[in-house]
Amino acid sequence: MPFHQVDSIRFFSFDIFDQAGIPQAIFTRQGGVSPSPWKSLNAGLTVGDESANVTENRRRSFAAMGKDLSSMYDVWQVHSNKIVCADAPRDLRLEILKADAILTYQDDVTLYMRFADCVPILIADPRRRVVGIVHAGWIGTVNRVLEAAIQRLVSTYSLIPSELLAGIGPSICVDHYPVGPDVAAQVRQSFGDQADRLLLERDGKIHFDLWKANRLILEEAGVKNIEMANLCTACHTDDWYSHRAEHGLTGRFGALIAIK
Repeated sequence: MPFHQVDSIRFFSFDIFDQAGIPQAIFTRQGGVSPSPWKSLNAGLTVGDESANVTENRRRSFAAMGKDLSSMYDVWQVHSNKIVCADAPRDLRLEILKADAILTYQDDVTLYMRFADCVPILIADPRRRVVGIVHAGWIGTVNRVLEAAIQRLVSTYSLIPSELLAGIGPSICVDHYPVGPDVAAQVRQSFGDQADRLLLERDGKIHFDLWKANRLILEEAGVKNIEMANLCTACHTDDWYSHRAEHGLTGRFGALIAIK
């Protein structure tokens, strides 16, 4: 079963990583201390919730996975295609880096990001013991942040794409993701002849399929072992925060991955 519960913390995990012994979780919104409208396991510090609540929510999430919060490495997510390679847990005394993908080969680092409709993508090479996490909204997708992450895995860690495992996590589905003509034009520029597979007409509007777009990027890069969560955040706000479905007044759910 993809859903698990430890104490009050309910989370999703990918079978493909569980079978390889890679600790990972995409946490639902359940089991935290935040009040409405962030109820309850809000991981976002920039949505109006009290920082003490967010810290406790993160601590509970990490504890559910047997991790200490001090092992965390996170970034300031800015819808870019910038990559950070983490050699140690983030020093909280230093300025947080702006990026949308984090990679590590260090056993003492837990990679962590926050989401509310954008696509969480987890990556791992169990044999060479390297993991990564990627945040891909529509901007990151058309700017191919996932492709940049795969390229960095190859150039920095000498990994082979066909040996990677990848999971595309809970995020907004195509039925709930209408986009304007400007976004559609950027999708066509980024994906060329493949864009017609990603832009679908629904009730007179154009919808962008973020799941299929990021799977396509993985496949083009040579990644073969891909698992899809197929869970829509806008359809299931009992489990997930959704920026669109909740009109911006919501929290962020966390996702993590580590080597052991």
